Amino acid sequence: MSLITKLFYLFRRVWKAVRLYLVLAGPGLVVMIADNDAGGITTYAATGAKYGYNLIWMMVVLVPVAYYVQEMTVRLGAVTKRGHAEAIFESFGAFWGWFSLIDLLLCDWLTLITEFVGMTAALSLFGVPPWITVVLVSFLMTLIVFNGRYWTWEKITMIFCILNLIYIPAAFLLKPSVSDILRHGLVPNFPGGFNNQLFFFIMANIGTTIAPWMLFFQQSSVVDKGMTEKDIPFGKIDTLIGSVFTGVTAIFIIIVTATMLFGVEIDDAAKAAQMLLEKNQYVGAAMAIGLFDAGLLGAICISLASSWAFGEIYGWAHSLNNKIKEAPWFYASYILMLLSAGAVVLIPGAPLVLITLFVQVIAVTLLPAALIFLILLLNDEETMGEYKNTMTQNIITGLIVLVVIVMSTLYGASTLFPNLFN
Repeated sequence: MSLITKLFYLFRRVWKAVRLYLVLAGPGLVVMIADNDAGGITTYAATGAKYGYNLIWMMVVLVPVAYYVQEMTVRLGAVTKRGHAEAIFESFGAFWGWFSLIDLLLCDWLTLITEFVGMTAALSLFGVPPWITVVLVSFLMTLIVFNGRYWTWEKITMIFCILNLIYIPAAFLLKPSVSDILRHGLVPNFPGGFNNQLFFFIMANIGTTIAPWMLFFQQSSVVDKGMTEKDIPFGKIDTLIGSVFTGVTAIFIIIVTATMLFGVEIDDAAKAAQMLLEKNQYVGAAMAIGLFDAGLLGAICISLASSWAFGEIYGWAHSLNNKIKEAPWFYASYILMLLSAGAVVLIPGAPLVLITLFVQVIAVTLLPAALIFLILLLNDEETMGEYKNTMTQNIITGLIVLVVIVMSTLYGASTLFPNLFN
């Protein structure tokens, strides 16, 4: 067989694998890129403005952490054909099931409010009143979900995922010093010493990279997409690529604000976008557009995570492949989440800052328990068979859970005792 013939067959095999991946791609990419939601953009922007390039190394570390956590949901969903909420109820009983569900729903609803805050703030920079943003966004999200096909929803959502990468060209427009980024950003360091403020930023970045809703969303998405055991390798690749994208995007957001706004106190991404508009209209516009897209993408996924969980627990039809008349409660809960969260943003004097802080508290409460449940489910040999966790996977994920629990405990302690790390 000639070299040309060998190359031809190799190309055909590779192209076949690529086409198969493109068919199966979605849950991993969507959940990981949606992780860079409005709250995440604010966190990364504030991190860059406060510490420059110095904490970029942390985002590099968090990429494999996010992958190892999320790929477990791929295996669990593909093997059991159950969402995460349903799996917890069936394996651990009603008490822990309701604990996880109520905690998830409260966290999701409060987080959804922060997504609307981000979207209204972003479009207000272009002169759009908040009430118009809430109405138009709610209408758009309803149309996307009500089409009656999972495949259509996923492909439309992928468009917003691509738009989430707008920060990458924005950073290149600024022509930052590559040598400074490599020298200060990739070597682990704690600028200014390990104090309460630095600890807060570290916890905030961890919280935006590994969120409880992501576990519920991706597992339900895998089930709704109809993925089976043979699709698990492609699901893992999908999740890995998504993890890289979310880490790279976060790094470029840090680079943008570190380059342009270093030393400026930032408490929200809209403020950063406004400042950037005054310095560079293209970069500022990119930040504002990215913030809106991040809020929209996060809102789409978070509201669906809750609706899927509701349907799993109550036994309602809960697939995006169902028409409205086939799954009325599934779609009704979705609309209720949207309208109630959007309405809060429009209340004059609503404690939006307090809500944002409360979201972090709820997330910290739910995440360790959700991760422990996930690991226990993945070690059930009767259910998982050959797809159960290996010893190496248990060690890695166990260390992740241990670190999250320790950091969460220290975070709570530092909140009660503000001078703990000074």
